[in-house]
Amino acid sequence: MKNTVLTFKEAKKNGNKLSMITAYDYSTAKIFDEEGINSILVGDSLGMVMLGYEDTLSVTMEDMIHHTAAVSRGAKNALVVGDMPFLSYNLGIHDAVKNAGRFMKEGRADCVKLEGGKEVCDVIRAIVDAKIPVCAHIGLTPQAINALGGFKVQGKNLDSAKKLMEDALAVQEAGAFAVVIECVPDALAEKISKMLNIPTIGIGAGAGCDGQVLVYQDMLGMYSDFTPKFVKKFSDVGSQMRDGVKKYMKEVQDGTFPEEKHSFKIDKEIIDKL
Repeated sequence: MKNTVLTFKEAKKNGNKLSMITAYDYSTAKIFDEEGINSILVGDSLGMVMLGYEDTLSVTMEDMIHHTAAVSRGAKNALVVGDMPFLSYNLGIHDAVKNAGRFMKEGRADCVKLEGGKEVCDVIRAIVDAKIPVCAHIGLTPQAINALGGFKVQGKNLDSAKKLMEDALAVQEAGAFAVVIECVPDALAEKISKMLNIPTIGIGAGAGCDGQVLVYQDMLGMYSDFTPKFVKKFSDVGSQMRDGVKKYMKEVQDGTFPEEKHSFKIDKEIIDKL
C-alpha cells in the first residue's frame, strides 16, 4: 500500500513509528521498498557516500534529480522524499518553487525536504501553495555546517533549545507535513515531538521521535570515512562485499571461474572449420 503524507499523519495520530532510510539508485530502492519501508529519502548525503565529496555542499540539482528519478522507478510503495540541495531554495521563492517542481516532474518524488527553521518558512509556504508537500529539517543542518562551526549537537543550552522549539512550531505552521530533527538531545526532541501535530523523524535525536532515518551505507557498514555516534550497524554488508570481491579475484587468478555452467557452447565442427 502506497505511503503518502496522509500515512504520516495517521501514524502520528495512532502512535505508530515511521521508518525512513536513504537510497540513491533503483536496485537499492527496490530492495528497501519490497521490505516495506515507509519512506525513502534521496538525501544530499549522496555527495559524501556516493560521490566522495567531503560534505553535501557540492551536490547539484542535476545530481539530485538524476538519483531521485532512479529511486522513484524502484520504489512503488515507499514515500519518496527528494532532498533539496544547497542554494536550490535559498536564493528566492521563485527558484525554490521551480526546483521543488523539478523534483516532482523530473525526479517523480512524492515530496521534498529542505533545511532550516523560521528563516525558510516563507519558502515552505510557497512550495506547499504550489501543491508540493514539504518535509522540514531542523537541528543540525549539514548544508549550514560552516555557519554552525562543524558537526555539533544542537539545542544543548536554554537559548538554542528554545529556538529549536520555535523553529519546529514555525515549520509546522508554514505547512510542513513532517520534520526531521538531527543531532538534538533526546529529551528535547521528545518534548518537541509531543508538542507538534506533525510527525518528527529523528536522526541522532533519541527514541522519542515519531520515526527514525539513517543513511543506509552507515547502518549496513558500507561507509567507513566517518561514523556518527548515533549510527547503529544493523548488518556488515561492507565486509561481505570485500569477502565476495576477494573470492572473485582469487577464482579469476586461479582459473576456476568461470566454470562450464557459466559458459556458452558452440558446435565443435564450427570451431574446427574456423
